[in-house]
Amino acid sequence: MAGAASEHSYRQGQLALVMFGDPTRFLFVVRTGAMELLHGAEVIEVLEPGTCFGHPSLASGLAPTFSVRAREDSTCLLIPGEIAMEVLAQPAGTRFLARSLRDRLVRTERTAGGLPELSFRRVVEVAHSPPVSVAGSDSVRAVAEALTDARATAAYVQLPDGPGIVTDADLRERVLSAGLAADEPVTVAVRSPALCIPAERTAGEALMDLLDAGLREALVTERGQVVGIVSVDDIAGGERSPFALRRAIERAANEDELVAIVNDGLPRLQASLLAAGLAPIDVSRALTVQSDTVTARLVDFALERHGAAPVAWAWMGLGSVARRELTLASDQDNALAYADDRQHDVDGYFERVAGFVNAGLARSGFGEDNAEVLARNKAWRMPAPRWRAILAECLERPDRSHLVRAAVTFDFRHVMGGLDIVPPFVAVLRRAREHPDFLGRLARTATDWEVPVGRRGISTDKDGTFDIKKGGTLPIANVARFHSLAAGITTSATLDRLAAAEEVGQLDRDTAGSLREAFAIVFRVRHEHHAACVRAGRQADNRVDPRELSLPRRAELTEALREVAAAQRKLAVFRPTGL
Repeated sequence: MAGAASEHSYRQGQLALVMFGDPTRFLFVVRTGAMELLHGAEVIEVLEPGTCFGHPSLASGLAPTFSVRAREDSTCLLIPGEIAMEVLAQPAGTRFLARSLRDRLVRTERTAGGLPELSFRRVVEVAHSPPVSVAGSDSVRAVAEALTDARATAAYVQLPDGPGIVTDADLRERVLSAGLAADEPVTVAVRSPALCIPAERTAGEALMDLLDAGLREALVTERGQVVGIVSVDDIAGGERSPFALRRAIERAANEDELVAIVNDGLPRLQASLLAAGLAPIDVSRALTVQSDTVTARLVDFALERHGAAPVAWAWMGLGSVARRELTLASDQDNALAYADDRQHDVDGYFERVAGFVNAGLARSGFGEDNAEVLARNKAWRMPAPRWRAILAECLERPDRSHLVRAAVTFDFRHVMGGLDIVPPFVAVLRRAREHPDFLGRLARTATDWEVPVGRRGISTDKDGTFDIKKGGTLPIANVARFHSLAAGITTSATLDRLAAAEEVGQLDRDTAGSLREAFAIVFRVRHEHHAACVRAGRQADNRVDPRELSLPRRAELTEALREVAAAQRKLAVFRPTGL
């Protein structure tokens, strides 16, 4: 290995590996200086001399899931992959790869898994803010109604001698169990003085305060004013934890129980995470986890009903599920691939399974795609060799129908199933940059979704609303997809695509940065609108009325949409003549 290794120098800021770029052909060992392991723009780890990197991509043959950049002027030893794999294939090498995979998953979960590290966050960031606030003279009935309307479990009670707190548990124990009337003033159930935790304390410190006091809830204060309410569940899990809902889904005994759990729990989870200050895109990642878990449980029920699968198969998430950008108003987009078995008619079996799963997802609130991009549709369910051929046809014969299929299928993710479809599918996607006619036509279709903004601001339909998905989310996703495929990047997530396209020079820094900011703003408005729909007792939709937004929110959304429209116009240089 020493004889085969070569030394390479990297200037400060120079990239050695690009996240979601080409698979590496070398095992890298840091010799001098220091290299940074990056996920997007966030530094995950500093690699000191003696540390190696690139082995996950080398072993899998897939794109790197992190970028590596020189923190300072550095040198690395590059060991050819075929020689490095001889060592990694030995028992000690296998153990090393297993440990590296475990550590990599932990780092990814902490940075990109959709959950904050609560022990290092300020308690005000995880509290319910603003709190439900009531007066001491309010009746028990009025307070109970206020808690129900706000989907809250505790309220701040304004008292002459200081702040108090009352919880739904207090109302049960001190009013109902005691036989008191609902017309009594809420002071009969109030705990005063309430435990108050300063907003600047960390969530971990707040948890210890609650444990020391033997309490489950406390008020959060800032400059002497009550700004929120925090509970043990807010910090350690409970309603706002995706893990709690996932466990409930996994334990559902039948389809009806599963549907009830999801329809009640998913809107609550979205509202809780949003209220806790989690970034909207991370809220979407958490919702996607639930979608995957629901799908898996429905497949369990389908296999119980229809028997074991006759051949290996893979369930694929497409569209927003593939990009992990799910919202409460997202449709289900999915497909199914199975091993080619010409000796048996297996498609009928998978049609029945897919139909059951699609119907169960629809009952669980994941709407059916209007274009029938569903695994039950034969056009989206076929043997894996046929899938590979169709993906190749999209590149080689980019007519309108193939472009539509590419826009959907090229955002794919293997959700479950034992058929390994990722390497062959990714290999096709990586060849997209070798087909300029396909890229040119894809650039044209990326502008099909018009951004509703003009000189006077956001343009609306006759009802005074606009579709924020069609006019905001999809245009950004389309631009990101084009630039990622043009650069040989094979990830699906929009923000990851933009970051990787910038790193390889496909997108200039200003455009990439503007699109990332626009994406964050659009997603925040979209999630906030969905939460408002749920509070109003109606199904979440994507029709936003700009007049209902605050002036600052409307201004930043308008500017964000203008940046998206500008990025679309820049795609004109990639369009072939006549389109």
